[in-house]
Amino acid sequence: PPGEYMMPFAGNMKETRTPEFIEKWKKGPAAFVTVIKAGASPSMTKNLVQWFIYSIVVSIFAACVAGRALGPGARYVGVFKFTCATAFAGYVLALWQQTIWYGRPVGTNLKASFDGLIYAIVTAAIFGWLWPAA
Repeated sequence: PPGEYMMPFAGNMKETRTPEFIEKWKKGPAAFVTVIKAGASPSMTKNLVQWFIYSIVVSIFAACVAGRALGPGARYVGVFKFTCATAFAGYVLALWQQTIWYGRPVGTNLKASFDGLIYAIVTAAIFGWLWPAA
């Protein structure tokens, strides 16, 4: 029914310290909602294109770090370490903000972090394989 539920931070922050607000917060429900634009039926094409572009951006940062640290002819292991660490940071570290600020389950982020580790390893393997010779 209208008026029973609240938007926690819609007003000013002082309201969040009132006993009434705290009591409503304790009773719940509380939720974070993602609102997306209405329109045509969902398509994976747009998401896959965006993911591809994101992967290219992460790879560019990995290349910049490895390129500054290592020169042409660097050993595969060195290239792998630099690009894997940088790509891992790009794919994973920001995910944990969702747990810190929005209550995303730790298990969900651990699974997503494992995926990010796989992406980083694949990225590093490709860089190590294609790294220019001296």
